[in-house]
Amino acid sequence: MAKQSGNLNDSSTIDKSQQYAIGIDIGGTNTKFGLVDTRGDIFYRGAISTKKHKSVDKFIDALYEAILPAMESVGGIAEIKGIGVGAPNGNYYKGTVEYAPNLPWKGVIPLAEMIAARFGLDASLTNDANAAAVGEMMYGAARGMKDFIMITLGTGVGSGIVANGQLIYGHDGFAGELGHTIIIPDGRLHWGTGAHGSLEAYASATGIRLTALELLEKHHNKTSLLRNVPVEELESYHVYECAMQGDEIAIEVFEYTGKILGMALANFVMFSSPEAIVLFGGPTKAGDLIMKPVRTHMEENLLPIFRNKVKLVFSLLKESDAAILGASALVWEKK
Repeated sequence: MAKQSGNLNDSSTIDKSQQYAIGIDIGGTNTKFGLVDTRGDIFYRGAISTKKHKSVDKFIDALYEAILPAMESVGGIAEIKGIGVGAPNGNYYKGTVEYAPNLPWKGVIPLAEMIAARFGLDASLTNDANAAAVGEMMYGAARGMKDFIMITLGTGVGSGIVANGQLIYGHDGFAGELGHTIIIPDGRLHWGTGAHGSLEAYASATGIRLTALELLEKHHNKTSLLRNVPVEELESYHVYECAMQGDEIAIEVFEYTGKILGMALANFVMFSSPEAIVLFGGPTKAGDLIMKPVRTHMEENLLPIFRNKVKLVFSLLKESDAAILGASALVWEKK
């Protein structure tokens, strides 16, 4: 049996007549899962290692063994409606994970089909950012909205686009890669894709770090608390901590990041005219440090017909639960 961690929500009495969804979030290091009801309450959480399973078959076996206690805790398979999976490079139409660079299994993996066969349950799969958008629509800040864009800010920049109440997948299942749109022509080199000037190269936590290093070099004669952190250890949270202490260079980092993100959001607004843009992830914790310039530069770059119409809101999903909730929402969304 795979090593697992799990716990029941002791504060709630499980309704045996109610169906549940299994939400699975596959990351490069670990895979998290949970048992979720239609209200978004998670009754069981657990995790297994992703990276130690070089074979996808052994990974799925370990996942089944880890989730089995959760299924038994609510009365078995009859109480489970289905399984939702969020994974990098996940294709909703095909149920495949395709050439994911940070997973141990290469090529095209028919993951949804394999999980469905092992569990004896219907399984749906999409990429992690799309799953977050579905989760936000069902459980979070986008409840009741039919047109919104979800932007996830983390190590990278992910996105999910909802229009007319439906997630936009495109003809091949890979629509919505707004983080890789080019915002600064011939701009900063992206460390993974080789593209120049993509949004992810600036607005991600990684981008914030790179901007800080560039501004420290540019203002080499200026004192900064950031200089107390060794270059190889500098992370985006150091920039936030220094900015909160009034450090000018750290504040400039967030102003510049907010400018780039705001310009990008203006493009996205004029593309789909959403009711709201929902922002999620670590950099949003900087609050007004980043959001004031985001709002300013978004509005400045919009046509008059779009100005002062679009809400910028933070996700209402708990960061530690968002991926599981988003994956589970695929089950309830499926007709």
